[in-house]
Formats: sequence, structure tokens, C-alpha cells
Amino acid sequence: MAKRSAPEVNAGSMADIAFLLLIFFLVTTTIETDSGLNRKLPPMEDVVDPPIIKERNIFTVVVNKYNDLLVEEKPLDISALREAAVAFLDNGGGKGEDACDYCQGARDTDSSDNPDKAVISLKNDRETDYKVYIAVQNELVAAYNVLRNREFARLNPNLGLSFVDADRRYSDPRTSTSEKEALKPKLAEVKVLFPQKLSEAEPSKTN
Repeated sequence: MAKRSAPEVNAGSMADIAFLLLIFFLVTTTIETDSGLNRKLPPMEDVVDPPIIKERNIFTVVVNKYNDLLVEEKPLDISALREAAVAFLDNGGGKGEDACDYCQGARDTDSSDNPDKAVISLKNDRETDYKVYIAVQNELVAAYNVLRNREFARLNPNLGLSFVDADRRYSDPRTSTSEKEALKPKLAEVKVLFPQKLSEAEPSKTN
């Protein structure tokens, strides 16, 4: 009696099916990405003793584990944070060498001397919600942008751009080299007037 041969499996068809399934899952799968702040880190520098900063030149912002916002040790709603930060940065309370001739604030002697000396100190708890932390960060950065927009418009009245728009255009790879070269010194000038000095302390540990 003749021996039957084992049936062959069409491996080519199975490979096609596997390839189609791979393509299907690649197209339909959604990969979640973490959202965060786009922040350029400063270059590494030699360790030096930190400068002595007068208490009036520090604007303390704390977010506790209950997501409560404390500004200068007093409760504050986040909707009022931007305005409070602007008032601190634009105060111009300095005298003599510390005077600020472009500041438009209250010139309170108990608040910041000038924008170059003004530092915003942000501290949060390890249990602070990430969304709250980001919202507070956004308001503080927005305070700097409010003042930078004002000075950019004052110094470049015919340009028709805000500082934020000009900075965005400068960072756009589609912007021509000549336009970038024209914007670069204008942006740098405003950054000197209102340098972003936002200090983030290490999160406190809840007991």
C-alpha cells in the first residue's frame, strides 16, 4: 500500500496575513504621549557661591499637597496669579543704580528693585497635581510675556508683532534667514529688560 505524503502548509499566505495584521495594528493603535513644558535648560556652569538676594526681590509661590496656591505666604486664586507676578516684576522700586526707568509699576520699596534683580521662586509638594503645577507655571511664564510684549511693542512700533509672535516666528524653520537675523537682536534686547528668572525649588516631602 502506497504511503501518503503529509499535506503541505502554504506558508506564503500565512506571511501575508501576518503582515496585514501588523499594518492594521500599527495604523489603529493610539500611543499616548506625556504633555509637559517646552523649556530650554541653561548650559552647565562652574559651581560658584550663589549671590545674596534681598527678600523683597523674591516672589514666593507655593503649591501645597492640597493644590492650594500660596503667594507671599497668603492664599491666592490662580486667576489672580499672573497680575500679581506682573506687579512684582514691573514694580521698579530701586533707587540709584537699581532704578528702572522703563518700569511702570507702583515703585513700592517693599517689592522688587528692578526686573533684573526680581526672582520668582516656585515650590510645590510631591503630592501636588501635575495639572495644577503646569497651570501655575503657565501663569508665571505668561506674566513675563505680558511685560515682554509691552516692551517689544514700545521698541518696535512699526513691526506689528508681539514678543511672543516674533519669538515664535524666529523659532519657525520656515522663516527666512534674513528675517531671523533681523528679529534676533530685537528679541535679545527685550529679554535683557525682563529676564526670565523663575527658580524652581525641590518639591517638599509630605510627612
